[in-house]
Amino acid sequence: MAFDFTVRKEVNDCLPYIQGETIDDVKERYNLSKVIKLGSNENPYGPFPHALAAMKDSLVTLNRYPENDFINLKKLLAKKNGVQLENIILGSGAGNVLEILAKTFLNTGDEVIIAKQSYRLYREVSKIMGAKVIEIPLTEDYQFDLSKFLSVITSKTKLIWLCNPNNPTSTLTDKHAINKFVEKLPSHVQLIIDEAYADFSNPDDRPDVIDYVKNGKKVIIVRTFSKYYGLAGARMGYAIANKDTVQAYDTVTEPFSASRIALAGSYASMTLDKEEVAVSRQKIIEQRDKLTVELEKLGCKTAKSQANFIFTQIPFEATWFCDEMMKRGVIVRDCTPWNYPYHVRITIGTPAENETFLKTFCSLLEEKKVK
Repeated sequence: MAFDFTVRKEVNDCLPYIQGETIDDVKERYNLSKVIKLGSNENPYGPFPHALAAMKDSLVTLNRYPENDFINLKKLLAKKNGVQLENIILGSGAGNVLEILAKTFLNTGDEVIIAKQSYRLYREVSKIMGAKVIEIPLTEDYQFDLSKFLSVITSKTKLIWLCNPNNPTSTLTDKHAINKFVEKLPSHVQLIIDEAYADFSNPDDRPDVIDYVKNGKKVIIVRTFSKYYGLAGARMGYAIANKDTVQAYDTVTEPFSASRIALAGSYASMTLDKEEVAVSRQKIIEQRDKLTVELEKLGCKTAKSQANFIFTQIPFEATWFCDEMMKRGVIVRDCTPWNYPYHVRITIGTPAENETFLKTFCSLLEEKKVK
């Protein structure tokens, strides 16, 4: 991207984030009265009742910095995960945490390793810090090629970024593979595991990543309140890491790097909304599995999802398909930018939204047959 010459070279080497189409944009463009958005991996059931009330109540105290709220959420997260207060990082969304981690660790010329088909932010925050990004393609069944990751590690390798479950493929790399990988990592390499979607995965399959931190491994776990807790608009993320990493991170980030509103909603979601949150998870998983079956019936090869979205291969070019679905009032994500030109990513919505997607998809299939 060519910005003004005064902009840092590293910024010019990166691409700005282009957000997906909004509901209002699509309504106006195609003169539609109703549009459903299944393109951003949001939780259709949040925010939950107590979180909503807590956020409203916090408004009257916005003239004050959130000292107590900040510490209270850290304490709650530490207790939930069986670690110390000194192991917890807070930030205004997981993306903010990832960015600060890159600023904390990376020097110009350092190397980082990422999956080629994964969350774009790992690439961008690393490149902005002047790091060399080495990209490893996923396997044919959408898994991390961890042996290849290990084979490209050099003395310059500083960070490895893993998204587990992976975005956009929805696939989970199981605990046995991750455990072996962690044991083989050299001591100069820091592994960052992004678990934004882990709460929708099978607990028996995913690694117990907290043990890595407890056992002194160079592993950082990044999580978010956007997906499972339905607070995408509040912007609240956190990380679990060793104490030295947390101290270094706090040196780089701004004080109180989360709003009082987000802190209040996050705390209430974890404490007072636990049952409602768990019920929403079950609904999403049931709808995910049901939609997977229906897509398979239509001949769409669909990855085994362990997230709140589905990654599926369709019989059309994805860019064309997403445009046609949008014209009919359904927003899904084109996976062409990840080098999957015949794949789309579908967020699990409410039963009614998922049914609308299926009906619209089937209608499009029929139209193509007639032509």
